[in-house]
Amino acid sequence: MSELAQKRCVSCEGGVPPLAKPEIEKLLAQVPGWELDGKWITKEFQFKNFVEAMKFVNRAAAVAEEEGHHPDIHIHYNRVRFDIWTHAINGLSENDFILAAKIDSLR
Repeated sequence: MSELAQKRCVSCEGGVPPLAKPEIEKLLAQVPGWELDGKWITKEFQFKNFVEAMKFVNRAAAVAEEEGHHPDIHIHYNRVRFDIWTHAINGLSENDFILAAKIDSLR
């Protein structure tokens, strides 16, 4: 399990600036396969069928709920894409990378 996956998300109610590009790049390097897409990070996972995709989504949803940090989840039959950002600051925080690492650890 990665160092990020061992951390906990910290509640963010806004009032702090989003991460700067150098910090984003540093954290992005720690979550292979995730890509920067504007104000969020995104990754698509592929499964053998819909049932396996949904099992993964349910496990990811449980982790997100436990962390109090919820991604946007897009399901297309056997593909699942997560878009993650911190809505309260309209950009990226360390929480986003923590959640990405935790989702990766479910595979």
